[in-house]
Amino acid sequence: MWEILILVVLSALAYKITDGLIPNLKDLFVKAGLYGVDLCKTNKNKIPEAIGVVSGCIFLVTSFIFIPIVFGNGLMDTQHFPHNEFAELLAGLLSICCMLLLGFADDVLDLRWRYKLLLPTVASLPLLVVYFVNFNSTTFVVPLPLRYWFGVSVNIGFLYYIYMGMLAVFCTNAINILAGINGLEVGQSVVIALSIVVFNIIELRGDQYKAHTFSLHIMIPYLATTLALLKHNWYPSKVFVGDTFCYVSGMTFAVVAILSHFSKTVLLFFLPQIINFLYSVPQLFHIIPCPRHRLPKYSAETDLLQASRTLIAKKDINFLSKLILQILTILHLVERTEDEESITINNMTLINLFLIKLGPMSEVRLTSKLMAFQVFCTCVAFVIRYPLASYFYDS
Repeated sequence: MWEILILVVLSALAYKITDGLIPNLKDLFVKAGLYGVDLCKTNKNKIPEAIGVVSGCIFLVTSFIFIPIVFGNGLMDTQHFPHNEFAELLAGLLSICCMLLLGFADDVLDLRWRYKLLLPTVASLPLLVVYFVNFNSTTFVVPLPLRYWFGVSVNIGFLYYIYMGMLAVFCTNAINILAGINGLEVGQSVVIALSIVVFNIIELRGDQYKAHTFSLHIMIPYLATTLALLKHNWYPSKVFVGDTFCYVSGMTFAVVAILSHFSKTVLLFFLPQIINFLYSVPQLFHIIPCPRHRLPKYSAETDLLQASRTLIAKKDINFLSKLILQILTILHLVERTEDEESITINNMTLINLFLIKLGPMSEVRLTSKLMAFQVFCTCVAFVIRYPLASYFYDS
């Protein structure tokens, strides 16, 4: 437990350093051409982008400094050095470091979407290799209602590694998709990180305490540096975090999910991101036209955000898109208007869905409501994980 206390102190120091570095480096990013303008504001000031690289670097440096502390006893007694645990930590940090580099390259080069799917796959390879060497367990427990057909457990072999690779891709891109207003990317990451930390603390007394201690070793410094970043990214945002932050955050969550063996629980903490992804699928796969930006529309007269919309020419509608539009209309998940030649609907993101259901609102209020929804989903996740889990798995 003393290791955790030292890590908390180091993380507090990391928070202070990150909080101090961000305002001092802002002009450097602007001079390098890494800046943008806030489309939801009337002013067009240059706001530095890709600042997530700052918090990501401090997070990694803090984790590197902590390595000799957590493995100090093993360094003195080399015969009993925990090589497996050491390899897990190094592989996890290597994957996060790769994602930091690739994410920053994306911010600088503005890569196409197909590369955004490839990058997390490449960065997750160290994770999959160390998992194969240390565990190579590809068996999952079948829920109680399905055991009559499938038995107690099923070994899915290589498919399990595909699942873990897809988990890394999903975590990194799910945060990136649910973004676009001040504080949202960092805010949702803070809530997810806090959820994982609370879950780890609850499970420390269980049989898997080593796995949850490993998770805390990564999540505590990540949470500290992310809180410092949130201070500067909250409304009105003084910095933009860029894809770098989304990639680092997603890979960090994937690392603890895979190496600490609670990937299903982590996915429960991603409920809003899963909802947003499923809702966005028709546009992401271009079944329905998808504009480059699906940000809410800002009204300078009222200083409020309202749902942005996309125009669909009726001549371009095929059977599948027509069916999807009918289902979404029946379920009241789109706001639809049409004339003889076209159909206009809101862009399909959770942000725009909130706006059509709750009406136009200020940016800070919208972010706060989305954060409240994230917290609510976390509470639902804990209910599913504990009280309801006994209906599906043996206690």
